[in-house]
Amino acid sequence: MEVRLPRLGEGADSGIVASIFVKEGDQVKKEQPILELESEKAVASIPSPASGTVSKLYIKEGDQIKVGALILSLTEEGVVAPPPVPRIDTSVGDEEEENVSPTPVAVSPGLQGLTELSGPTEAPFAAQGPPVASPSIRKMARELGIDLSRVRGSERGGRIVLADVRRYLQSLQKAVQQTQVSAATSAPSAAPQVDFAKWGSVERKKMTTIRTTISNRMVASWTTIPHITQFDEADVTEVLALQKKYAARYEKQKAHLTLTAFVLEAIVPVLKKYQQFNASIDEGTQEIIYKNYIHIGIAVDTEQGLIVPVIRNVDKKSLLEIARELNELAERARQRKIALEEMQGGSFTISNQGGIGSGHFTPIVNKPEVAILGLGRGLVKMVVMGKQVQRRTMLPLSLSYDHRIIDGADAARFMVDLVQAFENFEEADVKI
Repeated sequence: MEVRLPRLGEGADSGIVASIFVKEGDQVKKEQPILELESEKAVASIPSPASGTVSKLYIKEGDQIKVGALILSLTEEGVVAPPPVPRIDTSVGDEEEENVSPTPVAVSPGLQGLTELSGPTEAPFAAQGPPVASPSIRKMARELGIDLSRVRGSERGGRIVLADVRRYLQSLQKAVQQTQVSAATSAPSAAPQVDFAKWGSVERKKMTTIRTTISNRMVASWTTIPHITQFDEADVTEVLALQKKYAARYEKQKAHLTLTAFVLEAIVPVLKKYQQFNASIDEGTQEIIYKNYIHIGIAVDTEQGLIVPVIRNVDKKSLLEIARELNELAERARQRKIALEEMQGGSFTISNQGGIGSGHFTPIVNKPEVAILGLGRGLVKMVVMGKQVQRRTMLPLSLSYDHRIIDGADAARFMVDLVQAFENFEEADVKI
């Protein structure tokens, strides 16, 4: 049997072969790992779909392969391969089929580029006969320059309704955005490449898959989201006292009580109060999607680059559960054992640089989210408390947000409430 690369998960269709665990002639068992694939920011183990003998390998380490690519041939145990069935050509040839296309419709100048870009998204569908649509839909299509034969109708008999047209336009817009991001991040440039070696010795290293993914996503986020960053400080003196008091008890429960865990607990009521920070923008329909769940991504610094695993339903978990899951996710992230699905679905992100030693910074929003909170290193400062000057540990906070749906006044209110949540943290929420 032919073993091909299976579906990797939502939004992932390719990866780089990191390791191959078998060679030609090896006996393998069903579900035995045959290779590791580096996809996006995760390394996934690909199992064998059956038991048998590896008769031929079609890949090598370092190859980039897509879903459906042939990995190896496997002679199954006790199975004799049937003779190949001759292919009977009952249709037009490939060349003739490629030349068949729906009758073009005049496209307005404003949508000409969109229609040309829509090929990969809409081309596989072609109406069998004239498209079925109401006169109002046809009129709108003529005014917008839309070829209805490229729109898939969702109603009975393939009838096209307004929702189908809207979905089609959304796919065109996404195609344009992907093309713009690709153009902005592609290596080739019209400008001549600088020869740095003429000034001295240099060393070249190919960007890893993770670094390339980070680069593309940061450019996409920075170029499509109008970023604003709000700065403040929170007095975490009492929080650190609670951390010191209960750290040993948490360790006995196999949980490491960190400042990040306190942040996750404190930010939940603030996100519930200001729902626009826990939202996303549907750029195709120009709608704001308010999420009724709180899934928070935690930026983890690894040797391979930044990885952001997601802790789901933070609002439904105790501080002990949060601390335990946070430790476990961070450790698996550093070992590259995080599945791709565990890095998806976040509604807000936290990036803590305090352990490294940093103050305020400007984190980039993790699109399609609309806000991210950066934490710096806490510093002891002299602070006026009433009529006294006291030594307090102040934590730098940096809140970057999407100015399209979050106003500066709301960001300031969000930060004020978050600071109060830190400074009024209840000991009852820490007790086990």
